[in-house]
Amino acid sequence: MNRVLFFAFVLSLSLMLAACNSSGNNQASDNDKSAATDGLDTNIVTIATGGASGPYNIIGSTLADQYTKTFDVNSRTQTTGASVENINLLEQGKAEIAFVMSDALSQAINGEVSFNEPVKNVSHIATLYPNVVQIITKKGTGINTIEDLKGKRVAVGDQNSGVEINARVLLKGHGITYDDLKVDYLGYAEAADGLKAGTIDAAFLTSGLPNASVLELAESIDLQLVSINPDKVAEIAKEHPYFVAYDIPADTYGNKEAIPTAAVSNALVVRADMSEDDVYKLTKQFFESLPTLQNAHQAANDITLEGAQQNIVAPLHPGAKRFYDEQSQ
Repeated sequence: MNRVLFFAFVLSLSLMLAACNSSGNNQASDNDKSAATDGLDTNIVTIATGGASGPYNIIGSTLADQYTKTFDVNSRTQTTGASVENINLLEQGKAEIAFVMSDALSQAINGEVSFNEPVKNVSHIATLYPNVVQIITKKGTGINTIEDLKGKRVAVGDQNSGVEINARVLLKGHGITYDDLKVDYLGYAEAADGLKAGTIDAAFLTSGLPNASVLELAESIDLQLVSINPDKVAEIAKEHPYFVAYDIPADTYGNKEAIPTAAVSNALVVRADMSEDDVYKLTKQFFESLPTLQNAHQAANDITLEGAQQNIVAPLHPGAKRFYDEQSQ
């Protein structure tokens, strides 16, 4: 090979290597850009839930794991007194997402009952499964219907929780006030312990079905579910439209027959000041994670894309709206 041909070969080889290197750098750059696009603006996604044994916390913990794996962020749950506390955490910027009951959310938006003024920093992501009012007692107490609670010692949930809010409304709808009861403010696990120990006569637990604390309690005591007349629920719903009549299916807790009661929709809500892109991605990942959430707790089986925009109480976040608009195309 003469000198001219040799230098031509070297020059050609150098240009080829440079082109390959440039292509590799561009591909790496594109990958970096894609990774950045898939991430979130925020580095923390705190999910406010409820008691440690309730569906909120079980589903929320599973969702937090999905967010951590997908977006490489610090996502974790915070156990709380549930709805009212969760809404206040959003308003204060101390949580990004929260599970809440629609009755508490309605009161927050309107600045009623537990809220001195309307809450602004909360937006809707999705309507979830129904939260079923479960009034439990021991057989032999003489408590068969909600009217029978008069004069009894009753656990009504953590103070200002969603459980306590709807217990108060349902009791009032039956002409019963706290003055007619001996009230204890107890969460799920504490209420179950109180029934087992005989320190309370009955307890309100409002959650998806089944409730882990009630399942465990049913193994150690002769459990009885207390009924609520569906006609009364319909009457109460005229003033509080988030209530619906609902039957606890037979065999949920060893009960031979379905038990009529009331239910309130749950909602997944987010801070209104979060970016549209972040909420779009969080909403999308929530629905992509549904099979995993359903494996974690059967209450999630009632969460559907079709029902996610029903009975909306808080404004729909633009990021969530973008996701739903995509799905409808």
